[in-house]
Amino acid sequence: MPFVTHADARLYWRRDGDPALPPLVLVNSLGTDHCLWDPVMPRLVDFFHVIRMDMRGHGASDAPAGEYTVELLARDVLAVADAAGLETFDCCGISLGGMIGQWIGLNAGSRLRRLLLCNTTGRADPAPQVARIATVKAQGMAAVIDTVLGRFFTDRFRARGTAHLHSVAQTVLALDPVGYAGCCAAVRDHDLLARLSAIDVPTTVVVGRHDLSTPPAMGEAIAAAIPGARLVELDCAHIPHSEDPPAFVAMLMTALEPQRSQADPLPGAHVASGALPAGVAPVTGVAAHATLIEQYQRGIARRKQALGEAYVTARVEQNDPFSADFQNMITRWAWQDVWTRPVFDDRTRRLIVLAITSSLARWEEFRLHAKAGLDRELSPTELKELLQQAAIYAGVPTAVSGFKMASELLAEREAARKS
Repeated sequence: MPFVTHADARLYWRRDGDPALPPLVLVNSLGTDHCLWDPVMPRLVDFFHVIRMDMRGHGASDAPAGEYTVELLARDVLAVADAAGLETFDCCGISLGGMIGQWIGLNAGSRLRRLLLCNTTGRADPAPQVARIATVKAQGMAAVIDTVLGRFFTDRFRARGTAHLHSVAQTVLALDPVGYAGCCAAVRDHDLLARLSAIDVPTTVVVGRHDLSTPPAMGEAIAAAIPGARLVELDCAHIPHSEDPPAFVAMLMTALEPQRSQADPLPGAHVASGALPAGVAPVTGVAAHATLIEQYQRGIARRKQALGEAYVTARVEQNDPFSADFQNMITRWAWQDVWTRPVFDDRTRRLIVLAITSSLARWEEFRLHAKAGLDRELSPTELKELLQQAAIYAGVPTAVSGFKMASELLAEREAARKS
């Protein structure tokens, strides 16, 4: 486990994803640890070198006695960024993490590439935190668990009783009340709203339509204060990436991929204010040719990742002049554009492809993706269940053909294993 010591506290942090990718620091809310981000990690690591941490008073980090400040917590984050070797980074903070992001934007803005402030406020109402500090000190974390979960999530999400919901609940219950109260003091004293106009970092502010802890008006005030900030509303409560991971990832990718956000906004988020640029001017001549080459190269890399390097290399070598333009087009369109969109993970995307190709009797493509899926992210049981569904919605003959082809693939895999 990586730790860094800062201001008399040993802080736990971890990295995920390829260090060559753009760095993204995630800062969680009061009452949670780094696992709060688990629902979106499978998609984020495809695009970012992700740094997560347990803020002091939470998770595996120390919980020193006394009251903390947002400045202290922000300097903890910068200490972790230093330990990870990050000179600059994108930062996404939620709730208290968003307050920390505000401080970093004001006082260490040169370290930031872009800033996401989610479900947070520029000025806190002290009264709720005063009451919560007294409660947890006297009665422990169990006394506030229902209140915390009721404000974190909508009723409809809590009713689902997901494993992630139970994980968040267990994290809250396991917290040291001393550390939790220390962070409550940081929230209680947070008041940066009047200074936010000095933030000179591209900023996206996210609000939850059903957020009781930091209602949309609080985010609107932040977006109005920061020059050029964009405001995005999601259909959730206080922890959006837990309730709707695809919508949150789509929003995040829109914010952190400027060309895509200008020309092709991703689904799942409503841009509530802040004008987007008018558009990207056409690229022509040598620059356009270079762009097409780069798109093709990214598409080939993604195709190899999804289908296997040996298969793709062999197919490319079979290209002939007659089909070259078509192969270039499909590589850019399907693999560089569609297969890199962030909403679906590869397992979900593969199941969709298999369902469509079996239903349309595109058996060559079905076999290709069934083999690649079994080699990577699918189990035989999942493939079997997909074909069971196909029997109902696409017809028994479709399932018969699909089961025959899948059985052949599994037999080939077993023979290869024994050889």
